[in-house]
Amino acid sequence: MVMTHDFKEATMQYLPIGRHSFDYIRQNNLLYVDKTEYSYKLITEGSIYFLSRPRRFGKSLLVSTLKAIFEGRRELFEGLWICQHTDYNFEPYHVLHFDMSKSNIETPEKFKRSLDIQVNLQTIA
Repeated sequence: MVMTHDFKEATMQYLPIGRHSFDYIRQNNLLYVDKTEYSYKLITEGSIYFLSRPRRFGKSLLVSTLKAIFEGRRELFEGLWICQHTDYNFEPYHVLHFDMSKSNIETPEKFKRSLDIQVNLQTIA
């Protein structure tokens, strides 16, 4: 059970075990540790990043969070750092999201084919 600062009982929030979709976590009121300050800094202060972290370190959730920001889905960020401490305008952009876990990497040709399929699916949507 989550307790508020004045010790009143609050709504139970469940852990998002196995969930890496920011919008799913927020829409279903699952427990989310607000790291939007770091997302904001990546967007406003950065240039090119290579995310190299071990498995289960939140890479997919970070990418999903960035996707929601760039799609302009401000409603998902109400109450989070990025809405409370910045004037970020949440201008929507078209986002291409490639899931490399679904790519066939046995040969360069198969990998290229997997990427071609993902590009085609993204441009149709």
